[in-house]
Amino acid sequence: MLENNFIDHSPHQPEPIPRIASASNLVLIDNYDSFTWNVYQYLVLEGATVAVFRNDEITLAELAAIDPTQLVVSPGPGHPTTDAGISIEAIRYFSGKIPVLGVCMGEQCIFSAFGGEVKVTGEILHGKASPLCHDGKGLYAGLPQDLPVTRYHSLAGTHSSLPDCLEVTSWIASGPDGGKGIIMGVRHRELLVEGVQFHPESILTAEGRSMLKNFLKMKGGTWAENEQGQDQSNGHLPVNSVNNNSNSSTRTGTSALRADPKQNESILEKIYRHRRRAVETQKLLPSLRLTDLQRSYRCNVSPSQISFPERLKESSFSLSLMAEIKRASPSKGDISLDVCAAEQARKYALAGASVISVLTEPEWFKGSIEDLRSVRQVLEGMPNRPAVLRKEFIFEEYQILEARLAGADTVLLIVKMLEVNALSRLYHYSRSLGMEPLVEVNTVEEMDIAMKLGAQVIGVNNRNLTNFKVDLDTTSRLMEKTSKETIVCALSGISGPKDVENYKQSGVGAVLVGEALMRATNITTFIDELLGDSEINDFHEEEADVLVKICGTRTPEAAKASIEAGADLVGIILVEGRMRYVPPKVAVEISKVVHQLKKPTAQITSDRDAKESSKAVDYFDHTPSLIHRQDRAMLVGVFQNQSLSHILAQQKLLNLDIVQLHGSEPIEWASLIPVPTIRRFGPEDPGFGLRGYHALPLLDSAAGGTGQMLDVAAVRRSLDLDRGVRVILAGGLNPGNVMTVLRQIDRGSKIAAVDVSSGVEEDGIQSVEKIREFVKAAKAAYRDS
Repeated sequence: MLENNFIDHSPHQPEPIPRIASASNLVLIDNYDSFTWNVYQYLVLEGATVAVFRNDEITLAELAAIDPTQLVVSPGPGHPTTDAGISIEAIRYFSGKIPVLGVCMGEQCIFSAFGGEVKVTGEILHGKASPLCHDGKGLYAGLPQDLPVTRYHSLAGTHSSLPDCLEVTSWIASGPDGGKGIIMGVRHRELLVEGVQFHPESILTAEGRSMLKNFLKMKGGTWAENEQGQDQSNGHLPVNSVNNNSNSSTRTGTSALRADPKQNESILEKIYRHRRRAVETQKLLPSLRLTDLQRSYRCNVSPSQISFPERLKESSFSLSLMAEIKRASPSKGDISLDVCAAEQARKYALAGASVISVLTEPEWFKGSIEDLRSVRQVLEGMPNRPAVLRKEFIFEEYQILEARLAGADTVLLIVKMLEVNALSRLYHYSRSLGMEPLVEVNTVEEMDIAMKLGAQVIGVNNRNLTNFKVDLDTTSRLMEKTSKETIVCALSGISGPKDVENYKQSGVGAVLVGEALMRATNITTFIDELLGDSEINDFHEEEADVLVKICGTRTPEAAKASIEAGADLVGIILVEGRMRYVPPKVAVEISKVVHQLKKPTAQITSDRDAKESSKAVDYFDHTPSLIHRQDRAMLVGVFQNQSLSHILAQQKLLNLDIVQLHGSEPIEWASLIPVPTIRRFGPEDPGFGLRGYHALPLLDSAAGGTGQMLDVAAVRRSLDLDRGVRVILAGGLNPGNVMTVLRQIDRGSKIAAVDVSSGVEEDGIQSVEKIREFVKAAKAAYRDS
């Protein structure tokens, strides 16, 4: 029985209200406390659909995949930093995305998540009801003062460590003047995050259900978003209330930005304001909403990624290069509006860039997220490809997720424009997506913030973003504040070799160059002169002979003769009904010959003979090595419009080294076949230069084996359109014309191999003499030219 001076405020014979759509997937984290289920009861009674997970039985990734509508963190025993499991991590992740509520320990987790300290209060309370003072907003909208609330705690957040981004919303009156005593509630000034130290679900707390009802009415991830769907008369926090408070200090001195346009606003503030408006508008569009991006990410559609810090450590120069694609800037105006981002990125990569920085801000820098997407696509399949940086004015998780979906390996976070807690939240969110951010600083204070954050890569902007003046010594001065493990990058103002000399001596890890590269007439020469001491890229240290493929082989004896004549590849037709079809038993015997017979000039190489370069190479500069062995010829199985399952079975049965697709098979099949593929194209067919699929395209005139001559002019036009592609040439070649055709096409050794079938036959039978003549002529084409 309760004593007479206690009032039972719990609902008696309660009737739950109908389920509400806006709370259809509320997640409640259980910190191992029986009160969790009282919280659960009140939420359900107010129409929420609730899923409960213990704090050590679910991961953040699993929580994100659930896509909750709200997050509630329960009471629990112990200290928030040691006993709350995933609670603090979940608060950081979901803050700014959905409404977040913390109860008792949950409120302490909020306090800790944003940088505050939770300490012993000096009194142990277990079921004590105390009168509550509050600000009448948020959870307390429409509620009277001096509400009795139930307290079970000996810990609480301290006034002295209250983070700038949080404000006290409720307290226990202290002293004769009723001042703010122990903190009973906090609220984030911008994000839709609230916490209560007391227990609204207790029977001794008045209006506990009303508080939770107010919480379930909240919408969005910020108070600004919430106000769009709420009437201010309901008592909810006004939009930008923190910015309307002249005494507020929610941003550090190094990151103070005005929320509203001012006559004297800096260009950074103006860009920031415009980007916020543009992003908010974009997020309203179907297919571009945050939920749409989250679902796409869960479908694993993001391109593969590499480690940004590790790629910075791999360079052919003493300093790594971050090469920037920048069409314009606020300080210099238009620089190169007509540049193709993909084309520029390929040039940067092949010239030795470790990172490609893509500006995606559209108004002042004339960039877009599509630039980043195309840059990532052009690097696909490129050995040692550079990391891709999204350089943007980032202020929320949406932009980071958008970058990852477009193919970014890292993003830029600017300390000057971010509140410390927002910076921390965005930094950790980026890392949760596998991207270590580039954290940009310009002052000692900002460097201190970046170091406390634990940033692995810090970029020192030599340009002051307030007045846009450049001081190249800024990087060197701030180097003293960093640790040996930190990679420091010099950003902005670098235009020539003299600008980087000091950086080489002072331990700077990388330099970012934009405008000077965009204006350079020869990018490779400019980079070599800028950084000077490049290693030699030995990928093409010797010009290789054209490889020769003898196709249409039908007997083991013919295969042996081709290899002895110097053929690099032996092709067998595995398409029933074709004139040169090889039945399975014969194909097995041919396979044995090809795999066992050594080349006449066989060479054995070791790994020590292979010279590696940290420079990227084009995909098609790498792939010829996949279809060539020095010790023996390679066996090619030719298929045409057969099922994938049949091709896979034949590859395994015959131990095929290479599969050739000679019909209308999907290009994507190359990713599903466990050996390199060659795919047939006409000279003007789309897709033959697509990277990351077929090892090499084979350009042929028709179905193959007909002897029809390939249109040499068409081949030349196609190769001129893509300077990096390499091909196998087929169609009407024979010992008498192969040398002439190769020299006519001569596009910088773009012909990796030649393929012949009918051209080495007499009366439908392969001629050993013609094979020898063909091999000799093909391999001498470039050697003697």
